[in-house]
Amino acid sequence: MTQAFYRKWRPQKWDEVLGQAHITDTLQNALVGSRVGHAYLFAGPRGTGKTTVARLLAKAVNCQAEDAAERPCDKCDYCKAVNENRFLDLIEIDAASNNGVDDVRDLRDKINFSPSQGQFKIYIIDEVHMLSTPAFNALLKTLEEPPPHAIFILATTEIHKIPATVLSRCQRHEFRRVPLDSIIQQLKIIADGENLDVDDEAAQLIARQSNGGMRDAISLLDQLSSTNERITLDLAQNVLGTATNETVIELIDGIRDENPGVGLQAIHRALDAGSDPRQLARQIVEYLRALMLVQMGNSDQIDATEDVKNRMDAHAKNFSASATLKMMRAFNAAAVDQRGGWQPSLGLELALADVLEINGGALAESAPAPVAQQPTKPKQDAARVRVASERDPGLAPAKRAAPQPQVKSEVAPHPTVSTEELVGAWTGIRARVKQSDRNLEALLNSCKSLEVKGDTLIIGMASEVLASKIEKPEQIASVQKAISGALGANLKIKTMVTTAKGKMPDDVDQNGLVAAAIQAGGEVVK
Repeated sequence: MTQAFYRKWRPQKWDEVLGQAHITDTLQNALVGSRVGHAYLFAGPRGTGKTTVARLLAKAVNCQAEDAAERPCDKCDYCKAVNENRFLDLIEIDAASNNGVDDVRDLRDKINFSPSQGQFKIYIIDEVHMLSTPAFNALLKTLEEPPPHAIFILATTEIHKIPATVLSRCQRHEFRRVPLDSIIQQLKIIADGENLDVDDEAAQLIARQSNGGMRDAISLLDQLSSTNERITLDLAQNVLGTATNETVIELIDGIRDENPGVGLQAIHRALDAGSDPRQLARQIVEYLRALMLVQMGNSDQIDATEDVKNRMDAHAKNFSASATLKMMRAFNAAAVDQRGGWQPSLGLELALADVLEINGGALAESAPAPVAQQPTKPKQDAARVRVASERDPGLAPAKRAAPQPQVKSEVAPHPTVSTEELVGAWTGIRARVKQSDRNLEALLNSCKSLEVKGDTLIIGMASEVLASKIEKPEQIASVQKAISGALGANLKIKTMVTTAKGKMPDDVDQNGLVAAAIQAGGEVVK
């Protein structure tokens, strides 16, 4: 049977471990200084080297090399025995299947026996968070005062499930995700060693798919090598079920041009070609995140081809920062949504529909609104669209609505008041409203946000039902009268639905990322 790549290419020396120098350096120094601990806890994402480093430590403490700085030498009998899985004093336990108190008691009974071969007995307990509470309790005393010949190494991907009593008895080391460049470099080394022809773009895709896990990246390369073909970007995309960059770019173009047909066509073409819906959603979110980085002036953090970067630069100018943030939220929901199992494309289609609905509102924003309040009641949906447009200026500049004729105001407008002035006078405004309508004053007291834009006051409410109650002509007239009495200003009133947890700070850019985050449910804590 052919040996899996991730086992064949497992690091056998400290300097072969990628991305964990902060841990390997510490352990090497402990070896040289004869300060090896009796219990270690290795925590971090899967595939980042926890078990590998544990095995290296097991080799190093039993290595027969005279110079401690050279351990493990990988040449002595003990090092070779560990490599070949025949070292009797290295005991690996899978806590997922040996998680009972009886299993720990059995381990505790055997631990007092002297090592069979080396100087130390090494117990590696993988996925230790799977142990039951009684099993952890049974392990505590042994962890605290083990025999001098025993070393425990606990490994876990979910450190928050480890009892504090266990954490306090171990030296704790946090493993990090391996950097993308390091993964790509290692994949090339493996490809050369296995006589594989791998394109640079394919190696980059594999590295991204691994999400910082070296083992996952090597396993994906192993999977692609079984095709016995040159590993190109197209082959990698077909086998791994990912969409092309062009698919994502075409979808973003459709959103920019407010063309749902183009967006849906891009989605279904990718799914018909075998792409996983949630993986496609993650790719879209990753692309939108790159747009946000460009808009924030951090384009050097983006890892993409020059052609894709040029397309990102163009798209970054087509959308506002708050619009990009909202699109990311919509497609991120599709990436984690489990409800579309019966219709795989549903999550992506809903996300696209949500984004295009916001997009339509942004277009409405370009038409100048009448100065005077119209006597007829506007439809609630239309009010929602107008408000969305004012929150997301510049979301889709490719199309603009025809300008509407302005209606002359019966009363000359007062110079525009600021949001700060209105918020400061809001208590007095509510008091004036309360004199004529207590229910309306209660509604105003429950508003989530206030913002003055030009000659319009935008009131954020927690639901459509509350917003619709304020939108009634008689209610709007009462609020306008109270504002006029308190500030001498004639403002139009619009409502919007928001989940903001507090009033918008006055010093926050109303079109920036912070404002968008507040309106989406965030809260400024500092």
